[in-house]
Amino acid sequence: MKTGGSRNLKMLREKLENRQATAAVIGLGYVGLPLAMEMATAGFNVIGIDVDRNKIAMLKRGKSYILDVPEKDLAKVTENGHFTPTSDFTALRNADTVSICVPTPLSKSRDPDISFILAATKEIRKYLHPGQLIVLESTTYPGTTDELILPELESSDLQVGKDFFLAFSPERIDPGNPSFNTRNTPKIVGGITDECSEMGRLFYSQFIDRVIPVSSTKCAEMVKLLENTFRSVNIGMVNELALMCDVLGVDVYEVIDAAATKPFGFIPFYPGPGLGGHCIPIDPHYLAWKLKALNFQARFIGLASEINGMMPSVVTTMVGEGLNRFSKSIRDSKVLILGVAYKKNVSDCRESPALDIMRMLKDKGAILSYNDPLVPSLRLNGNGMKSIEVTPATIASQDCIVILTDHSVYDFRKIIASARLVIDTRNATKDLPEFKGKIMKLGAGKSTTFGAHDEDEQAGFEIHPLTH
Repeated sequence: MKTGGSRNLKMLREKLENRQATAAVIGLGYVGLPLAMEMATAGFNVIGIDVDRNKIAMLKRGKSYILDVPEKDLAKVTENGHFTPTSDFTALRNADTVSICVPTPLSKSRDPDISFILAATKEIRKYLHPGQLIVLESTTYPGTTDELILPELESSDLQVGKDFFLAFSPERIDPGNPSFNTRNTPKIVGGITDECSEMGRLFYSQFIDRVIPVSSTKCAEMVKLLENTFRSVNIGMVNELALMCDVLGVDVYEVIDAAATKPFGFIPFYPGPGLGGHCIPIDPHYLAWKLKALNFQARFIGLASEINGMMPSVVTTMVGEGLNRFSKSIRDSKVLILGVAYKKNVSDCRESPALDIMRMLKDKGAILSYNDPLVPSLRLNGNGMKSIEVTPATIASQDCIVILTDHSVYDFRKIIASARLVIDTRNATKDLPEFKGKIMKLGAGKSTTFGAHDEDEQAGFEIHPLTH
């Protein structure tokens, strides 16, 4: 590893330890804004940069668009001058640290799209100066930091580990989690050189409870991909188990809860209508793409992606089978979706399986509506939709209710009491056995749900897993 740069190292160290450094955060979304708030709360002067001028305008008015960032906290750091939102990258001239928190989506061909990272790096390169720390937080494939960002920054004739410091620290945000937030979630950091790792560790330790250094940027990048590939593979396994249980007539949730009593060697995962959010459906593809270039096939990732990807089709089939019990087809049936966010108690619809299910139902001719208290409007197939109010009369007017996101605000007992048919993909009705005659539950087993009292009729009801 390269060493040196004692003067720049000392200068940056003193600023970080005294919290006199000016910190910049590029990208003020679900990752960047909470991170900026923690920096500002710790006493750093923070420049928040985003190309979305609507976001900047909201932040300047003290309005938060992230549920995990209360407006009172935003107002406090804005009013005391510790947080300044802007769309002007020239502010990087004054930054001692720069955190890159931009989106890293997949292209239509499921290849990594790192254009936002590259665009941010080019802006940083314009204003790079000695004694500056650059940290990439955006999820990407192993090798991005040292293969793409480093050459761009070193083209300035400044030397990494001597003149400036470069590290990768994966974001670990879990939106809506009441127990773990930016501050109390341990932070991984790996630098290009030992000095880079140390500066990254020192910076984060000013506002994160625990910081864990690793040996390289590539290791830190791999940590993030392992975490979410682990989740993707296990969710894929339990989704397949749910389909097995439907065929076998066993309640998958009872199976999982019983297995979870084992005090070692088992971690419970639960089935659902598909994967959503920016991380779990996306991150494993970054790893698979990198390995494919090295002639290595990531088979677990591919299989998990196939199983998780077919779950929206499975749910759509459930809706059709349920309506068939009433001699109805999906076409011209009124179907109400409950919850379109990708997970409980958040407003994020990125990669939400609800959107895929809604498209499928719409394509099959359903008269579709939705309710989500956290998502007042959305666009589906290019058309705008607005969340409708949920009342007993509204529920009673629907041919089918589909529970896709089990927000805490929903009173499922009242909802189901007025419903004709309920498709439950989240086990939201587990404590309502008195309504089982009108409920179809994903993974509950055809003999344990939806009119289980009628064995003759139930014998003809099956859910057939779909294949690609």
